[in-house]
Amino acid sequence: MASFQHDAPTTPLRQRMQEDMVMRGLGSHTRQDYIRHVRRFATFLGRAPDTATVEDIRRFQLHQHDNGVGPATINSTVSALRFLFTVTLKRRDLARALVITRNPRKLPDVLSIEEAARLLEAAPGIKYKAALGVAYGAGLRVSEVAHLKVDDIDSKRMLIRVEQGKGRKDRNAMLSPQLLELLRLWWREGKRRGVR
Repeated sequence: MASFQHDAPTTPLRQRMQEDMVMRGLGSHTRQDYIRHVRRFATFLGRAPDTATVEDIRRFQLHQHDNGVGPATINSTVSALRFLFTVTLKRRDLARALVITRNPRKLPDVLSIEEAARLLEAAPGIKYKAALGVAYGAGLRVSEVAHLKVDDIDSKRMLIRVEQGKGRKDRNAMLSPQLLELLRLWWREGKRRGVR
């Protein structure tokens, strides 16, 4: 039977699952997470995950709850195991045994205008002020801010074009006049220093 040992060579089962994930266009982080979750399941079982039973799945999910695993991790594990059982192993009966956990939604803490202004003022230079301003003011992720180009700023429509953001999706973010001015300051400073 195939196993998902961390330091062992890639098994045929893991290889097949990785190929299945690539063929379905899953991102590299998702693929790594799925492999990690399946490996934890295999460790819990003490044998290859393709030998699992419905009772094994039940015991594993109870084990997660008993050990204080959070709802987000449990649900991520369910997604990984559903992929393994449904796509790679063609065992829908096992996938149906998996139970998602209710994840209580909390409103995120949002900085007040004064707190956001203090955060920007504390930044060591215009580059950092602009990066923090874009992240906070337009709601971009760090990786999205890092990949921004001048052409992504649409000052006529007051939009920021985000290409290949989370889930490799394109989207637009709103651009405020204050943020546009901050980005222009950053652009002028970069031009003065010869930074591209």
